[in-house]
Amino acid sequence: MKSRGAIATAVAALLSAIAGCAWLLWRRSLPPVRTKAIIKDPEESTVIAQGAVRSVQAAELTLPADEVEELWSPTNLERLARTYWRFLTRSTLGLIRIHYTERERFVVLLLRPLVLLSFQAPEYEMAGDRGIVRWRIESGVLVSRKGRSGDGYLEIDVRRRPAEDAPGCIVVRCEVEIANFYPAIASGIATWAYRITQSRIHVIVTHSFLRSLARLDLAESRVGRYAEPPEPRQRVSDTGDGAGPTKARDKQRAAG
Repeated sequence: MKSRGAIATAVAALLSAIAGCAWLLWRRSLPPVRTKAIIKDPEESTVIAQGAVRSVQAAELTLPADEVEELWSPTNLERLARTYWRFLTRSTLGLIRIHYTERERFVVLLLRPLVLLSFQAPEYEMAGDRGIVRWRIESGVLVSRKGRSGDGYLEIDVRRRPAEDAPGCIVVRCEVEIANFYPAIASGIATWAYRITQSRIHVIVTHSFLRSLARLDLAESRVGRYAEPPEPRQRVSDTGDGAGPTKARDKQRAAG
């Protein structure tokens, strides 16, 4: 157990160093900001009870109602989920990567054998004013034995409501929550070690992800479970009035 905690501590320290060095280089390549993402964490954003962690970070964006309506779909919820994983990879300059299988998602450090976290395939819920994507935690170097294949999960929860101080606009609240997570570092060494390393890194990265949503740059899904079918190609008319070449010739014959 102690060796497992030591490994988790070393990994957490490495991730902390990576985050600091990568940040300035990575942000230069980002697309322009299109709105503001204001961090709105709950009062107790991180709670540890009997070894289990619950951590919630949130941000609110205010957008025109018609733009929100266009974005509000299962397709874009799936793209938001992919955007989270893309952000994790980009913000670490590719050192942390996501491997996909039909039933699982693996968060790895460079190569597949070093699995930091593994999750079940995502679950989606979509309603009129709320969308949820949830990955249930399976295992990984950062997870203690007690937390494997249990009821722990990572979740993105998106809600919308009318903006009280901006007529014609909608407030979109996005929360990232990890719950019932049993970190190996807390069980192998101490809770305080988790708080000053892995927990702090998680909060910093999640806040950065939430702020990045102001760019409205959603990644294309790797799986495409809710991908919209491509629009059928239209034949270009020789006459410019929507008629194809054959119909155009028929018109000329009728006129002559």
